[in-house]
Amino acid sequence: MTEPQDQTGWATGLARSLLRLAVVALLAYAIHLLIGWAQIATKGLDDAAGMRLALLLALLAVYALLIAVPFVPGVEIGLMLMAIEGGWIAPFVYLATLAGLMLAYLLGRHLSIRRLRAALADLRLHRACALIDRMDGLDQTQRLALLQSRLPAAIRGPAIRHRHLALALLVNLPGNALVGGGGGILMLSGLSGLFSLPSVLLTLALAVAPVPLIVWAFDLGWPL
Repeated sequence: MTEPQDQTGWATGLARSLLRLAVVALLAYAIHLLIGWAQIATKGLDDAAGMRLALLLALLAVYALLIAVPFVPGVEIGLMLMAIEGGWIAPFVYLATLAGLMLAYLLGRHLSIRRLRAALADLRLHRACALIDRMDGLDQTQRLALLQSRLPAAIRGPAIRHRHLALALLVNLPGNALVGGGGGILMLSGLSGLFSLPSVLLTLALAVAPVPLIVWAFDLGWPL
């Protein structure tokens, strides 16, 4: 009797993954269309370059906010946007990705846990709310123990000892939206109290850089 349930669960997971991929593709394509529209609409205007830059910055600000939301596959939007637009947009995507992830970390570090839960509840992020409920009222040591308990036993020790490397790997893990996405991972990092602001900024600056740098370098014709 368990086999049909397992098959249903597998099918549901696959359907959700395909839906996430479709949403990522649609959002990236929508940004691509808006950039193209801006180039046409501002053609011939005196301040065309300034208007295009303003629209691009606004779109990337929205992208950064998406990345900061837990369980939203925001980084994938940036990857698809670079695939569509090419290397010229890679530096902007890099900066927006870094800004969005840092925003999530700062929210986890400074926002009161009750306000954070209310914001997540408004977004219907029930899994994130459930984790926040479990962390409410715990001190730093207890929160660390809770986070460790959610990891496989074989990697609990190394994940804490080498936590900055683990953070970099999790941020770059394909499909990390299933475990909270970049926003959820960084928000938990802020809540845990295990990471200082400079160390997180340096870790993310290095972890997020390789793909945009490769896209940008190939677009310029640099051999790597």
